[in-house]
Parts: sequence; C-alpha cells; structure tokens
Amino acid sequence: MADRDAVKPESFGFQAEVARLLHMMVHSVYSEREIFLRELISNAADACDRRRYEALTQPDLLGDTPLEILIAIDKQAKTLTLSDSGIGMSRSDLIENLGTIARSGTARFMEAVKNAEGKAAASAPDLIGQFGVGFYSAFMVADKVRVVSRRAGSDEAWAWESDGLGSFTVEPAEREAVGTTITLHMKEDAAEFLEKYRLSTIIRTYSDHIAIPIKLTEGDAAAADTVNTAQALWTRPKSEIGEKDYAEFYRHISGLFDEPLRTLHYKAEGKLEYTCLLFTPGMAPYDLYDPERKSKVKLYVKRVFITDDCEELLPAWLRFMRGIVDAQDLALNISREMLQHNPVLAAMKKAITGKVLGDFARMAENEPETYAKFWEQFGKVLKEGLYEDFERREELLKLARFKSSAQEGLTSLAEYVSRMKEGQKAIYYLTTEDGAVASPQLEGFKARGVEVLLLTDPIDDFWLGVVTEFDGKPFQSITKASASDLSALGEAGDLGEAAPAGDVARLIAVMKGVLGDAVKDIRASERLTDSPVCLVADEGDMDLRLSRMLKAHDRLKTVAPRVLEINPRHELVRQLAARSGQEGQYDTIALASHLLLDQARILEGEPLPDLPGFARRMSDVLLRLAQ
Repeated sequence: MADRDAVKPESFGFQAEVARLLHMMVHSVYSEREIFLRELISNAADACDRRRYEALTQPDLLGDTPLEILIAIDKQAKTLTLSDSGIGMSRSDLIENLGTIARSGTARFMEAVKNAEGKAAASAPDLIGQFGVGFYSAFMVADKVRVVSRRAGSDEAWAWESDGLGSFTVEPAEREAVGTTITLHMKEDAAEFLEKYRLSTIIRTYSDHIAIPIKLTEGDAAAADTVNTAQALWTRPKSEIGEKDYAEFYRHISGLFDEPLRTLHYKAEGKLEYTCLLFTPGMAPYDLYDPERKSKVKLYVKRVFITDDCEELLPAWLRFMRGIVDAQDLALNISREMLQHNPVLAAMKKAITGKVLGDFARMAENEPETYAKFWEQFGKVLKEGLYEDFERREELLKLARFKSSAQEGLTSLAEYVSRMKEGQKAIYYLTTEDGAVASPQLEGFKARGVEVLLLTDPIDDFWLGVVTEFDGKPFQSITKASASDLSALGEAGDLGEAAPAGDVARLIAVMKGVLGDAVKDIRASERLTDSPVCLVADEGDMDLRLSRMLKAHDRLKTVAPRVLEINPRHELVRQLAARSGQEGQYDTIALASHLLLDQARILEGEPLPDLPGFARRMSDVLLRLAQ
C-alpha cells in the first residue's frame, strides 16, 4: 500500500469527442439541468444490476452487501455525493469509461446536439442519455467531479477527477467497500440541487421505478430516507401503474427520451411463466440500422438481471422494441452461452413475437393514423422479416403498408386487392428510390386506371425475391418486359395515332444496328403514353433497381443489358420512323438513338457510361437547332 500511496496522480487528455461534449456541458444554459441526477442514478442502478448478475456465478462478489444508492447533501461543503454498492470500476475502467465515448454513435450525438440548438430547451439535454454519455451531464451542475471506485473482486480503489476543461487525473484511493462514489462540487448557480425536497422530487419523478433503494440524507443525519418505491415496475399490478410511470420506466430501460408509442404489459402463465413489459418507441432509435442488429430487450430471471442484449427473446427485425422480460423457468446461473438454442427461450420468443405482432395489428385496425406514423418509422425494419421469417410472413404482409400511384398516404395489400380492376390478375409494383409517380413505366398503367405500388425501400428488392404472392395474387414488377401486355386491363383511351407498323419495324432494325450490345433488345411499347422511350428488364432478368444496388455494392460485376422500349405514338418516334426509310437520314437516326438511350438511362437513375460522348451528342443537336 505504501507504494500505491507514493504514486502521483496521472493526467490524461479527454478524447476529442468528449472534450467537445464537456464544453457543451460546462457552458450549458439548459433549463432542465435536473436530468444529471436521473442519469447518475440510472448508471448506479445498472452497476448494481451487473454486480448481482456476476455474483450468480461468483457469490463472493456480493456476499451480504445490500444493493443500494445513497445520496448525501453537504451544504457547507457545497457537495452532492452519490454512492452505490454496484460492480465498481478498476483503474482501466475509469480511464476507458470516463475518458472516451466508446460507441459508434458519438458523431451522431454531436450532430444531433447541433441540430437541437435553437429548439426547445429540453431537446439537447434529452439527447444525453440516449447516446450513452449521461455521466458527463454532471458538469452541467458541478465545476469539479471526483469519482472513487473499487471493482468487485479487487482490494484496490482508484480515484478519477476532472474540472471538465480538457483533462482528468487518476490516482490510487481508499474505499472500504466495493462500489462507486461520485462527489459533485456544485456550481454557485446550482444551489437548488442541495435542497433535500428538490432532490426528492426529482428522484420520485424520474427514478421511482428503479428496483434498488435510493436513499437520501442531509448533513449529519444518522439515518437516510428511502425516496423511491424500490419495487420492480413490472411486478406491480397494472391498475397501480400510470402512463407517467410507464413513460419514465421506458426512458430508463431504453436510454430513449421520446414518449413510447405503445406499451405491452402482460404476464404469461401455464407451461411458461414470465412477465413481459415491452415498449414501441415513438421515434426510430439512432442505432436502428446498426449492422449488428442487436436486441435491446433486457432479460431478467426471477427479477435478477441477466443480460441487456438477449437475441433469443425477439427476432432481429423487431430490434426497435424496448423493455424487459422476466422469466420464471430459467436457472438463475444461466450463462450467455446457455441462452443460445435454449428451448424455453425459443418457446418464449415465439409467443412474445406473436403478442407484439398482434398489438401492431390492433393498432393498424383501430388507430390507422397512428399506425401510419409507426410504419414510417419502423416499416423498413419489419420488412426484413418478410425476407427472413417464413413462419411470420403472412402476418407481416398484412401489416405492411406501401405508397401507391392511385392515392395519397399508405395502403395495405388487402386494400390494394380490393381495388384491383376486373381482369387484373397481378399486384403491380415499381421499385423506385423516391416514390415519384413520373416514371415512364407507369404511364400505360395510369392511362388504364391500374394502381401500382411504389416501393421505395432497398429491402423491398430482397423480400420480393422470396415472397411471390399475396391472397393468391402474384407480385409483378412493371419494369419487367412481361408487364407490357396491358391489353387485358382495358383500353387506355385516345393515345394518338401510332406510326405505321412497317416504319416502326424498320426504325427498330436501324436502332439495333446503331446501339448494338448496349441494349438487349428494342421493342415497340404498350406501357408508354407520354415518354418516347424507357428501359425495362427482360423476362427472367434481375429487376432494374436491384441490379443497380448490387453493382454499387460490388455484389454484381456487370449489369445485364436492358430492353429499350420505344413509343410508336410519340411525335419524335413517329418522325424517326418515317425518316428510317429515307436516304441520308442514317446519321440523324443514329444520333437520336444514342440520345434516346441516354435519356432512358437518366430517367431510370442509371449512370451514363460515356459522358463525353453524351456531351458531344448534345452539342451536335444544339448546333443543328441553331442553324
């Protein structure tokens, strides 16, 4: 110990992102600075949960130590101290946890804070916990913070200290018991947080649901008062839980700070016994599309915390759900490895997933406007289930919503089928990046009053590869050549006079000779009414957007040549068809053929393979117009 006492404090610089964050905290003028207490209590509660979990396999780590959080006010010293009996931190833990933000959301957090500037005063501080940086909120009320911690299983304690201005120190310290003590040296303008009544109100408002006693003492008082209910919220009768209680628990358990859109709280009894308290967020979490696709539902066994990322409780396509599942039929000492392929968890997962989808179905039926907002936030993720989960595919198809060429807002597949024209045998769709209704492929369908679903999400290209029909109606891409047979869907009205069939055939022959392998084929089109040309995929070829997307991500070496369709009723095509039989017109038709193909590629969102050539052709056309 003498050697430790001789060790001088080591100084460290904060990670760049932390330095910027601390500057925001130190100079904050937010009106709701009380959130610092919520964040520190939440961290302390998590530390207690983790100590209890590790003690399942190492009982000596807990012993007879009560898990609690003690908050002490010292008005004379102007300090506020929070002590917990949680897992504690080692020297390296202090440096890593309090000197860096070791998560991918750092840049997004700073951007979110920037975007929140100038908005409601609560906007930016509410982002603090969402991005896992809640500890630093202490610097909104303190001009110096000292942390003394002793890791469970170790005899050594270490102190971390900083004024939040760019650096921190770490040195040996003394702490009799395992856990962490945070001492805040309060700013002059933060005196309100040294008032017992004020702190009690904050604790009851934000942290009453925490199942670990939060005790508060002032000055030399011999006893501390327990402020919170200290009972796991999910174990209480639903009749005793208000919306505010649910909302605060949601924020605590999820790290999100919006209002939950839906709350699903039930107790399963019978072959399996467990309590489920799940929340559907009101807004998409910032890490919704993290490649790891981890679950954020916490698993408890008999009210003992086990893990906060149990992938066996919900499928990855429900990873936006937040909450807890408390199981009665699992061993308390179950390890993460034992969770995998566990038959009890597998049965629970099936039942819980069914409950969640049932809740979504009720929302869709009874609150369609709310469901539309939900779908805008989470529809892309639910569609992953269409691709991955054969068992739930029919349920998910009924829940799916799409944009349409025929109406504003979103439509279900069942609604689409109910509006299908007489003689229509397929559900027609167009995969498009922006959902625009100006695509040339739509023209023939619009002219005949045939509705087309506009699929704007990249995942659509993948699930449509494995889902072939709904309600007995096959899905049919309108960018496939086979969709050009529109005669069965009725007349399109007066579209103007078409060029003579012989002239069109001759024009096509000339264009094929000009364009060569740049196109797979050239055909007269039934789908076009206003545009002169469009590109389509041949029957059996990959859909247009999917091939572009795979090529962009190096998953496809080359894109198959497209079929170029020309509109024999368009005035430009009519004139070219007439000239195709005249002498001296080859150069004009060749120039027009290349430009029409370029136009079709641009309209389809495909890159032009020869930009200099395109520029030369455009200059040639402009020169001819100027003569």
